[in-house]
Amino acid sequence: MRSRNYRAGATAVALCVAVMFGSPARGLAQPRPSGGTPKLVVVLVADQMRADYLERYAGKFTGGLRRLTENGAWFQRAAYPFLNTITCAGHTTIGTGTLPYQHGMMLNAWFDRKTGKSTECTEDTKAREISYNGLTGVGDSGRRIRVPTLADRIRTQQHGRVVTMSLKARSAIGLAGQRGDIVLWFDSRGGWTTSSAFTSKTSPFLQRYIDSHPVASAYGHRWERLFEPSAYQHSDDNAAELAPTGWTRTFPHVLHAKAGKPDAEFYGHWMRSPFSDEYLGKMAAATVDAMGLGKGPQVDFLGLSFSALDLVGHAYGPNSHEVQDVLARLDITIGTLLDHLDATVGAGNYVVGFSADHGVSQIPEETGVGGRQLSANTIAAVDAALLPFLGPGKYVAHSAYTDLYLQKVALARMMKDPAVTAAVLEALRALPGIAHAYTAAEIAAPATRSSPDLIKRAAALNYYPGRSGDLIIVPRENWILATSAATHGTLYPYDQRVPVILYGPGVKKGKYDGAATPADIAPSLAALANLRFETSDGHPRSEAFAAPAAPR
Repeated sequence: MRSRNYRAGATAVALCVAVMFGSPARGLAQPRPSGGTPKLVVVLVADQMRADYLERYAGKFTGGLRRLTENGAWFQRAAYPFLNTITCAGHTTIGTGTLPYQHGMMLNAWFDRKTGKSTECTEDTKAREISYNGLTGVGDSGRRIRVPTLADRIRTQQHGRVVTMSLKARSAIGLAGQRGDIVLWFDSRGGWTTSSAFTSKTSPFLQRYIDSHPVASAYGHRWERLFEPSAYQHSDDNAAELAPTGWTRTFPHVLHAKAGKPDAEFYGHWMRSPFSDEYLGKMAAATVDAMGLGKGPQVDFLGLSFSALDLVGHAYGPNSHEVQDVLARLDITIGTLLDHLDATVGAGNYVVGFSADHGVSQIPEETGVGGRQLSANTIAAVDAALLPFLGPGKYVAHSAYTDLYLQKVALARMMKDPAVTAAVLEALRALPGIAHAYTAAEIAAPATRSSPDLIKRAAALNYYPGRSGDLIIVPRENWILATSAATHGTLYPYDQRVPVILYGPGVKKGKYDGAATPADIAPSLAALANLRFETSDGHPRSEAFAAPAAPR
């Protein structure tokens, strides 16, 4: 089975990274699909979908996932070539066709040295929340994205409409970029929201839709398995799973709360159920109709990121019945959306790029392989290493998964004395779950992005000056730096390998073994829609195109 490839070690991973990032030729000729230029570009993202899910659980797919894999160009070796495989980095890579060292969104949150606080990648204190449900608060924007997205280019070059939706702000914004007609996400306090960075007021159509389809109406719904229990692989009751508050490790899962009415616990249940994906798909279809996307003279953009798989995967792990059922139901949701686009936009009038922002690890306690290396231990190791040089103290200002940010006194001493640096790195590497540790100086130089040290190269592709940490750690394979049941954020195949599928007019269906990355999606879709969009990282996958033509 192809899933065995996920047991490959760091060296094999890095070799794959080198091939993927270094070898694709830049397709300069932009192809025109037969039958005319598509008027709607669609990007679909399944948050936390490992590449092997499309084969491991394919027996349950009868809708959209089956349609994409059987009738699209499926790049089966696709993977991210960088270290921090997380949501903000992945979505922005898909949206921009560039890697984190260029687009700057290298973590979901990083330490702001000016404020001395952690900041979310899309948080914007100059923006305010524009809520469809009466909520207020600080807004989000794409101001930290350092390069244009494909959606940005469509908006400026084509005057096309841009619509992106997700449960997560960083997902919707990573696909949209700086602006958008509708950039929508779900506030976990219980409401759909956007921000003043994108609009000054709510959309009347969406307000009517949300009012007539309240999420709160799902209160008391039961999430049951779509199929008989025997149709699912593995066990439904794994002691290593960490069920969300109010739920157990086994089906059914009821969307409710101790308060007896919709509250944060209920909304957490809804977000972690297939009902949230289904809602998103239906709302997107209604928006396509209301705005007439794909029916004007310009090219429009629709970006959707389905988040339930990620939220469920963190709690229950990739072998769970919950993950399998989310996938089976997402297959139906995507199929229903594609059917709707066929009927309203026209089957030959839209192109699709499908991918994921990252994969996910196994649960170490379930497999008995690997373990957990928590941030408290890494911080303690740094403090202990600095003790002989600086005396007792707390020398780590902040820990953000693989990135450690040092206090100024510690950083200054390390920069002055190589022996201090060596002691700190040695202490980190001595921890059972840490395979490699680097200083920022080791990976900051542009030449490191093509270094023969392939692990260091992956870290360099993720490094962004002023945002990345002073120390970068690389976990050992099957070790995770989190307390959730399962997680992601490493350079191993279970995190890096994700689906990359192109679908629509101008695409030659088939399974492609050539190396690809999600950064190839934006330039490929641009080529299929006969648009000019060039990046130095992503490349049009011309081997899957039907016919060449000159750009506009």
